[in-house]
Amino acid sequence: MAEIIAAVAASHAPGLTGWFSKATEEDQRTVRQAYGEIRETLAAARADVVLVIGNDHVANARLNDYPDFTFGLAERHRGPDEWFKPWLRVPDYDLPGAPEIATRLLDALAPKGQRLRGATDNLRFDDNLSVPATLTGLADLDLAVIPILQNCTVPPVPDQDACYGFGQALGTAIREELPAGLRVALLGSGGLSHEPGGPRYLEIDEKFDRWWLDLLVEGDHERVLAEATFERMEQAGSGGTSELLSWLVVMGAIGPRPCESLGYVAFDQWRCGVGAVRWDLAPAATGRV
Repeated sequence: MAEIIAAVAASHAPGLTGWFSKATEEDQRTVRQAYGEIRETLAAARADVVLVIGNDHVANARLNDYPDFTFGLAERHRGPDEWFKPWLRVPDYDLPGAPEIATRLLDALAPKGQRLRGATDNLRFDDNLSVPATLTGLADLDLAVIPILQNCTVPPVPDQDACYGFGQALGTAIREELPAGLRVALLGSGGLSHEPGGPRYLEIDEKFDRWWLDLLVEGDHERVLAEATFERMEQAGSGGTSELLSWLVVMGAIGPRPCESLGYVAFDQWRCGVGAVRWDLAPAATGRV
């Protein structure tokens, strides 16, 4: 039986790498510290593999054939994609994959009813993997990476309940289908409030962001699912805030429990509310699992 030994989530706005220095020193320090905590969590947990769940920005599938979740099955995950380099401004990276593990998870989840796909070729990565890989220094940690890219924008989008349910199935597959002793970490990548290319492009819904983070710290997943709906995310920033669905996948996999906020920044030039959390995986909570 494999074990989930770490669960974290953080924003992946391209401003965190492309326009990082535009923010105040205090805001920069908050982000460095938050991502530093994530790195330390992964290292201290001695993870063998990290599943990075993030949204696909319509870069890896056609609109008329768009899967709910795409598993990266490649031997290596290289990025960022050439098209995204000018605005991400991050060094190239080359991360070890775990195709056998990813395939076992995909096979276990395929009968669950959602539209899943596996990609044996290198996926086109933008900020979804590039920002966390850069800010945590994933390439320097001794662990494999499995990207899971999800649909957050192309109708029909799996809503909060569907994503949480997928997370539940993923957690079960990790614990029951993967080799005994394997240490698995989960990283939700995306959010908070933003509206890429829309009329509120430079607006951040700080009230929503702080409400969301407070909900997660409280640890009541029933309330999160009832109140933090896909529609509510769209109200806070259409086409962007729904990236938080990746955090719900992580939450489904670990079950109801509180978490710790690692910091929050609302800086409009980053075009996104920026925050990070770490869940407490000590034995505890009961409820919706």
